Amino acid sequence: MHRSNLKKRRAATARRQHLKSVMLQIAAQELEKETAAKASEKANYLAEHCPSLSLPHSMQELQELCKKLHSKVEVVDEERYDIEVKLQKTKKELEDLSQKLFDLRGKFKRPPLRRVRMSADAMLRALLGSKHKVNMELRANLKQVKKEDTEKEKDLRDVGDWRKNIEEKSGMEGRKKMFETES
Repeated sequence: MHRSNLKKRRAATARRQHLKSVMLQIAAQELEKETAAKASEKANYLAEHCPSLSLPHSMQELQELCKKLHSKVEVVDEERYDIEVKLQKTKKELEDLSQKLFDLRGKFKRPPLRRVRMSADAMLRALLGSKHKVNMELRANLKQVKKEDTEKEKDLRDVGDWRKNIEEKSGMEGRKKMFETES
């Protein structure tokens, strides 16, 4: 049983290697076809746009040829400049859009926060603006309430500190005094 698994593995590995080599051969053939197609395309383009050079024999014909060539160079330079400007505009637009996308995602780097010493009044003024006058003195807004003395409070004030009364009430004499005052 062990030998049959080993044979199957070897066969699968050999098959995989064979498939790889076939794929590499096909890829190499495709690459050769592509390079040949590019070369023929280049030759066709050159034949179409660049006619064969026939040098004139007279000086006047040579000057005319130079003028024609200069005008063609100017046209090509204008096209190149236009394409460069268009490319720069596109790059700038792409950068702006990517920055907007980055900002919308919210993954921009947050600066480290510094501690600011500011009073509550100053903070509210900064938040609400200088138009609103804000006063943080809470006690100024409270009502004044007159306290009425109740009997319980009077008793509590009369009793005073409990430590003083403990010494007086300790022992039997203190208890006698306590009973005498209650009755």
